[in-house]
Amino acid sequence: MAAIGLFAATNIDDIVVLTVLFLASARGALPGWKVVAGQYLGFIALVAISSLAAAGLTIVPDEWVGLLGLVPLAIGVYGLIRTLRHRGDDDDDDESSISAGGLLGVAGITIANGADNISLYTPVFRTNPVPDTIVTIIVFLVLVAVWCLIARFVGTSKAVTEALEKIEHWLVPAVFIGLGLYILVESGVIVRLIEVLS
Repeated sequence: MAAIGLFAATNIDDIVVLTVLFLASARGALPGWKVVAGQYLGFIALVAISSLAAAGLTIVPDEWVGLLGLVPLAIGVYGLIRTLRHRGDDDDDDESSISAGGLLGVAGITIANGADNISLYTPVFRTNPVPDTIVTIIVFLVLVAVWCLIARFVGTSKAVTEALEKIEHWLVPAVFIGLGLYILVESGVIVRLIEVLS
């Protein structure tokens, strides 16, 4: 039960991101399996980083983890540029601005959005006995599938896709740009960069 609560608390924002990705999938630009596989790949990387950190190894110093916000920011800016370039082009109507992300893009977004996951999973993995940690990770992996199913249901719902049809080309980049900026600002990495450069 604790594992379910921990997963929900650290991944509630992923529902929004996954829904937007499945919206792009419904438009035919990003295959649904790449969304699911990318989400799993990114989440497994977060669990691996947390496990290594729990064992006392630091891959990326905590104060610089926020730089991962550049991943969704770059994908969002790229998508926005593509949308602006093809604004009057009817042939590109069905092509989502997020298609450039692909499997690795989805994984990158998941990792970038996972700083809170790492900060909470690390102490849990450090203090739990190994069998409990294994059970927790298994529960997490099952819940990733549940998250994907919920997001797919919402993102591919006819009512949702019809309602968002007019703004989908703008919505997808906006969500990723917003997510990237949020990660960069919330982590304090921008302030640290300014301090380092000044």
